[in-house]
Amino acid sequence: MRKPLICVFVVVLLALFPAGCGKNDGSGSGGTPHVAFVVANTQLSFALQMGAGFTAGVAHVGGVTGEVVGPDIVDGQGELKMFQDLKTRVKDGISVFTLSPEIFSQPMADAVRNDIPLIAVDNPPLAASNVKLFVGNDNYLLGKMLADEAIAKLPAGATGKIILGTSAPGVKVLDRRAKGIRDELKAKLPGVTVIGPFDTKQETTANLAAWQTLTEVNKGAIAFLGTGDADGWNLAAIKTKTKATWTAGAFDLDPKSLAAVKAGQLVLVSPEHFVKGAVAGRLQAQHAKDGKALPEGWYYTPGLAVNESNIDAVIARQASTDATAAAVAGTVDTVLTDGTYFRTLSDVS
Repeated sequence: MRKPLICVFVVVLLALFPAGCGKNDGSGSGGTPHVAFVVANTQLSFALQMGAGFTAGVAHVGGVTGEVVGPDIVDGQGELKMFQDLKTRVKDGISVFTLSPEIFSQPMADAVRNDIPLIAVDNPPLAASNVKLFVGNDNYLLGKMLADEAIAKLPAGATGKIILGTSAPGVKVLDRRAKGIRDELKAKLPGVTVIGPFDTKQETTANLAAWQTLTEVNKGAIAFLGTGDADGWNLAAIKTKTKATWTAGAFDLDPKSLAAVKAGQLVLVSPEHFVKGAVAGRLQAQHAKDGKALPEGWYYTPGLAVNESNIDAVIARQASTDATAAAVAGTVDTVLTDGTYFRTLSDVS
């Protein structure tokens, strides 16, 4: 079994941001306040972006140290063990991004009872967790956005099959994206039949194999759309290799996916994971630094359609953590100060 990697990507950020990756007693008394973020994995782009954003958010506040931890693959039980460790030593605040909220529910409720400030990021908390603050997208809307990007590439009044895949069936945020895609296609392309979502797997090699099978057995399909990260670059690779004419679409800002958009092989929507991490990092650090109360509700973070009109700007901003932080700083400010971005937890889609 592969051992979890802790603080893998945060180490390379230490030269840029003072939020550290070392252990701290987390007490906030007689020392520098310390906060942490546990993420679902430390390899895929969406988690890397969230972690980098959190580190940048903590650094923006200043006077607070931070760390980001997570397993090297999506491993709910492994991530939970890391969270349990954080609870014993980080008392100033912990943010949590997990794809397994059901197994985190009771441990998070225990942390709340022990007065550890918690923020759920990207995946909404279950009611039993007693976590009252969430930072994340409207994933149904993100799904509609991707459908609209695909529709723009298809002939007017297109007919035929569109194949839908999801890399983690049962994960609420991805299920909501799939529903948004399906509903938008049905509303705007009534002549199209949407089939799926099929399970396209989280692990990147298995994801490629799943899409190879789906494209092979659905040769007449006019589009293949995925809800996750690896879906994007794998679909683009298959399309390029086979010289296919169907439309491919997915999410997130992996460099391979951005290159595919630039080459005209992919349509893409970014959930803006860096922004989510930065919002959580600022909130967590500010609370740890001066006791500013964490609000109860949902900080809605908007997505971004990535296409030929803005691909060069997006590639430029993703060239470094500094560039990303500078480019999205205004969005982070807006999310935190414009009341229209703060909603009730019951509004979470």
